[in-house]
Amino acid sequence: MGKIFAMVLAALLASASAPAAAALNVLACEPEWGALAGELGGDRVKVSTATTALQDPHRIEARPSLIARARNADLVVCTGAELEVGWLPVLLRESGNANVQPGRPGNFEAAGFVALLEKPARVDRAAGDVHPGGNPHIQTDPRNIARVAEALSRRLAEIDPEGAAHYRARHQAFAKRWSEAIARWEQQAAPLRGLRVVMHHKLPYLVGWLGMTEAATLEPKPGLEPTTSHLASVLDELKRQPAKMVIRAAYNPPRAAQWLAERAGIREVVIPFTVGGNEQAQDLVALFDDTVKRLLAGLH
Repeated sequence: MGKIFAMVLAALLASASAPAAAALNVLACEPEWGALAGELGGDRVKVSTATTALQDPHRIEARPSLIARARNADLVVCTGAELEVGWLPVLLRESGNANVQPGRPGNFEAAGFVALLEKPARVDRAAGDVHPGGNPHIQTDPRNIARVAEALSRRLAEIDPEGAAHYRARHQAFAKRWSEAIARWEQQAAPLRGLRVVMHHKLPYLVGWLGMTEAATLEPKPGLEPTTSHLASVLDELKRQPAKMVIRAAYNPPRAAQWLAERAGIREVVIPFTVGGNEQAQDLVALFDDTVKRLLAGLH
């Protein structure tokens, strides 16, 4: 009996001292995908992000520290649709990490799982920062996040088969909470339907989801800084057909929106755009709670 007890005790001690399964290293290009990977992965993932909410995701530098993180990543989660075309290819190439190269399971592009809007009939750099596949700012419609979440949970399970049940359960719980939250946001945002708004940068997913109408954009062409002449033409247009507010993302420079809002007599609304865009938007649910709240406040 004593010998059996000793053997059982030894087995228990060995099990207790065995190292836990190493967490998957996930590098997210943008904060929204880092937050989503954390929601779906829980303690089986270790997430870092390449950009912050106050950086323009089109334009960052592939720094050595970022290359090192890509080198150690099991999974790189990005928007795709050429949002990161100016820096991600360099980052992946310099990382030397075969597992996260395009076409490999460790490379996940969220835009591949949603219907992209504003696909240009012709790609011409003279038209500004135009993306051949369509507008990449898919995260501004929470319904797209739901679609991406389903695909990302499957990819996590593919890379980490032992955690498949874990990822499936967390996705099911997230999907239920998210569906309920979308219904709440849409009910709250009903007064925004049909509203004419001016956008700093084109965000058709947000505008379309909430049923608003884009009256104009502050950028004369996508990705180009507002010019004095263009802002004057937008102001003239608003005198003929007024808009209710001018909307910019937290990372957009404030001067143009403030200039127009003051002269047109409308509200400037600064939305967080992604997780971390302000003190309130610190997770995915809070991101849309705060976005809807700020847009509604712009009505008054």
